[in-house]
Amino acid sequence: MNIVIALICISLSVAVLFLLAFLWGMRSGQFDDTYGPSVRMLFDDKKKKT
Repeated sequence: MNIVIALICISLSVAVLFLLAFLWGMRSGQFDDTYGPSVRMLFDDKKKKT
């Protein structure tokens, strides 16, 4: 029975860590541009003149 309680505590800790990482990503603006990356692959890269 002790192992079940330990596994529940560990899984809740991991879930809270993932939630905090997701909230940090939302606040830092990592998910703001949802349109740009999907269209960026359609355009050719411009060749650099050297």
